[in-house]
This record gives sequence, structure tokens and C-alpha cells, in this order.
Amino acid sequence: MKEKWVITAKRADFQKIAREFHINPVLARLIVNRDVRERDDIRKYLHGSEKDFYDPLLLKDLKLAADMILEAVEHKQKIAIASDFDVDGIMSGFILKTGFTRIGADCSIYTPDRVSEGYGLNCRIVEQAYETGARLLVTCDNGIAAFEGVARAKALGMKVIVTDHHDIPFEEQPDHTIKILRVDADAIVNPKQPDCPYPFKKLCGAGVAFKLVCHLYDRCHIPPEEKGALLEYTAIATVADVMDLQDENRIIVKLGLERVKHTKNAGLKALMEVNALNPARLSAYHIGFVIGPCFNAAGRLDTVKIALDLLEETDEDRALQIAQDLKELNDSRKNLTVAGFEQAVDIIENSSIKDDKVLLVLLKDCHESLVGIIAGRVKEKYHKPTIVFTRVEDHKVKGSGRSIEAYNMFMELTRQKGLLERFGGHPMAAGLTLKEDNLDALRENLNKETTLTQKDLMPVVRIDVPMPIGYATRDFIRQLELLEPFGKGNPKPVFAEKHFRILSARVFGKNQNVLKMTVIDDYKTSMDAVYFGDIPAFKAFIEEEFGPEECSRMFGGRSNHVDIAMTYYPDINEYMGRESIQMVVTGYCRI
Repeated sequence: MKEKWVITAKRADFQKIAREFHINPVLARLIVNRDVRERDDIRKYLHGSEKDFYDPLLLKDLKLAADMILEAVEHKQKIAIASDFDVDGIMSGFILKTGFTRIGADCSIYTPDRVSEGYGLNCRIVEQAYETGARLLVTCDNGIAAFEGVARAKALGMKVIVTDHHDIPFEEQPDHTIKILRVDADAIVNPKQPDCPYPFKKLCGAGVAFKLVCHLYDRCHIPPEEKGALLEYTAIATVADVMDLQDENRIIVKLGLERVKHTKNAGLKALMEVNALNPARLSAYHIGFVIGPCFNAAGRLDTVKIALDLLEETDEDRALQIAQDLKELNDSRKNLTVAGFEQAVDIIENSSIKDDKVLLVLLKDCHESLVGIIAGRVKEKYHKPTIVFTRVEDHKVKGSGRSIEAYNMFMELTRQKGLLERFGGHPMAAGLTLKEDNLDALRENLNKETTLTQKDLMPVVRIDVPMPIGYATRDFIRQLELLEPFGKGNPKPVFAEKHFRILSARVFGKNQNVLKMTVIDDYKTSMDAVYFGDIPAFKAFIEEEFGPEECSRMFGGRSNHVDIAMTYYPDINEYMGRESIQMVVTGYCRI
């Protein structure tokens, strides 16, 4: 796939910023490139702490929700927590249960079954909670679109608090104005409400739950350190739910990751152990691609319970067994995901779907807990909005979508809600259910009405700094750690140079999936480089651009004429107790 390389050229007095904050001027440029410009914002970016958290009471209805919870505690009423089955749902449910229990509440968590019920609050949960004596229902990471479930709870005489972070449902009127749709809850805590004054709108569900518990702890005079103890779960959810690591989220994740490294939670320690993770070197990457998927593998009622049990387990041996079960479940899911992705690509490549700007793919025998992951991988391969479906009962299909920056998937699906039985999400992701007979119409409408251009569908690689590799000293690389955690909204910096001669190259690794090179730039600085991408594609590129003979000479370590541009990130390689600087290659082209 062709990429467009663009140098980010945002202007500021980098030398002044560098002097004021005692950082390298390149770091100052990297920070400004992430639209962090004001002095206090730069301070929070580099050194943010709990003191920089926004007041929970800025969240609309949060005080009302807290009043209702404290009243329920005072009258010894049972509280039902209606959570969800993904990482954010699991963590937000755990945070609420921990917080409610700490202030003396009698509470239980209820989750939907991914397969038989789908996302969010439903009537079965409401009725089950009511039958067990709950008269207050609190949702987390869902509820903002649960019109039927909330209505059933109100009909039974229950009080309902919705805490959520998903986009607010709406209807587009004939005159193209927007009508906001509001569930009939007694209190709604969601920063995305149009009239909510909370200054940061991008909290995840666990972030909203954390804010509610923080206020409850303040009201009940719980020691402040107990609020801090909940940060690790909020951080895991924030990363796993792919929230923007900006502003308050960045501080939550930065502080929360440090707590995970030293966690007292037996379940989290066990999960790191069975996945061979070194807590001292834990990063947002490990949360997003190792720990998060293990919790996400818990997609059914029984396995969601296992995930919650893991977080609540205090016996280390029992925690290790649960963690091992979750890891094995995730390993199985990874194999099924690869098979589903290959099936999706085969369908796209051998049908007219390939020409669509919005990809809709039906996998006939895929487990529905996998369609979202597969959609994400297909989206990455084709750089197109993608929704992957699988068949469920009653002649219906259930799908999960992942989008690109230029396409608001939630908005576009809202315009097709006449074809849908249920859906929810946000601009970059969505879940939906519809009759299979409506799938072709949905595909046709989404593609006919899209305003996406070919330019939108071309991936853009944004280069932070064109930088000679000689600039990558140990001190500079250590300073780059100040920019972590990396992720959505705060990407790892991209450096580049136009001309790298490849002096030698070889493929190694258990699965022959690592390309190690020695390169030299125009400034005669040589360095080891590693590439973890598609090595056959890299080899084919070299052969196409320079010929098979030059490619052979390159891999043989002989003199050759291979000269390419590369994007990279400098790193310190530790091997056998020795450290050396290397560049991790992230992309390449010929200029």
C-alpha cells in the first residue's frame, strides 16, 4: 500500500521550551507536534500528577448520582452494577464494586453475555438484579443507549444511574439539525453530554467510574491513597479501550502504569507472570497487546466472572491458575483471529468488495468475540473503514467496526439506523446487529453516501523530525522516555532520513521474523538497525527497485547500491549485559 510521508512542521520557540523545562530541543519540537503548546500544558505533559486531575463535580449529574448511592448505603439497599464484557467494562465494574463496598454498600456486578445478548444493559440483567433485591441500578461503560433496559428498570420502580463515555445517541432531523436522545435515567454521568461542563471529554468508562468513586471517597473521608490505588485499573482500561493519551488520560496512564509495576493485586501480578512480562519494564504496549487481550478474551458470562474473580483473588496460587486459564483462552483466540483475518482478506481480494471505500465483510463461521479484532486488522491492511460480521441466531448478523480518522463511523451508522436493530459506539469504532437480509443494503448505502476520497484512504506517515542517526545518543534516548506512555493521541515519535545505505542484512529469529541490518547515512554514521515488519515484502521492494543481484549482494554483506529512505525510532538494545544503540525501522521507501 502506498503511503504519503509528511513532515510535521509546527512552529514554536523550541530553544526557549528546552531551556525552561531542561530538555533537548528535539523533545520540545516533539511535544509541540502533539499540539501541547502552553506552558502549563507542557508542564502537565512532562510532570503531571494527581493535583492536575479535574474536579469530579464538574461532571454533570455526578453529585446527584453520589447522593443516590449514599442514600442507598444509608438505607441498606442493594446496588446492582451493570457492566460490560470488554476490558473497560470489567475494570469499571471492578472500580465501582471496590468503591461501593469500601463505603459500606451491598453490591453485585451483572454483565451481558456477548453471544446471546450483546453489548450493554438488557432486560434480563434488570430483572435478575431486581429479583435479588437491588433497587438502585448503576451502569458503567454502557447505558447511554440502553433505552429498553432503563425503561424496564424504571417500570419495576428501580432508580437508575448511567455512567458511560460512549457518544450520545441522536436523530438527524429532516432539516439536518440534531435531536439528542436521552435515556430515562435518574442521573446520567457522561462527559460527552452537550451540557456537561467537564473540560476533558475523552475519559473511558473506567475513567468516569473512577471520578465517581473519588467523589464518594471524599464525601466519606476515605484516605486519599485509596483513590490512588484505583488508578492502575483505570490506566489499563484507558489503554485497552484505545482512548487518546492526552490531558487527563495521559496522567492517569502514566501514574497508573507505575502502580501496575508495583501492584499488590495478586491477579495482575499473576497475569504478568504467566505472560513472562517484566513488571519493571512494563509499558502501555504491554497493556494494549498482552494484558488487555487476556481480559478481552473473557467474552462470555462465565469467563467475565473469571476475569473479575482474578482481580478480586488474594491467594497467589489460585490467582496463577486463573491467569493461566485466561492466557490459554487468549492464545486460542489469537489463532482463531489469524484464521478469521485470512478468511476476510480472501473474501475481499476475490470479490467486488475490494473496490469499496467502506468494507463490510461477512465471516460465516467466526466467533463474534473476534470480529472487532479482525475488523481492526483489515482496517490496518487496507486503510479503509471496516465492519466485520458473523451470523447469529434468528437470521441476524452481528458486526464490529473500526474506522479511520477521516470517517465518523458512529455518525454514518446513525444515518442507517432504519436498517439496524441495535448499534452503539463512537467515531472510531462501533458494534451493531441487523437482519442478514439488510446487509447488502447497508453496504450499498454506506458506500453510496460516503464522502471519502482516495486521498482520505491513503495512509499518511507523519514524520516528526528528519534526524541523522548520529544524533541518537544514549542521553537523548533516555530523554525520549519522558514522552511516554505512547499510544493513540500521543504516538511514538517518528524520525527519518532520506538516504541509508544498507551494508549488510540478514533474517533471524525463531520464526524468521526479524530483519537485522547494518546501515550508514550521508553523515558516514553507521548503526545496527532492526525491522519487525513484513520481511518478504521488504525483500520484494528491494528487488523491484534495485534488482535481484543488488538484493543478493545486500543480504550477502557485499558492496551494493541499495539506497533507501527509512523512518525509525532510536532504541538501546540490551544483550548479554551489554548495551548498544540501534534504530528500529518503522517504514521505508525510495526517494
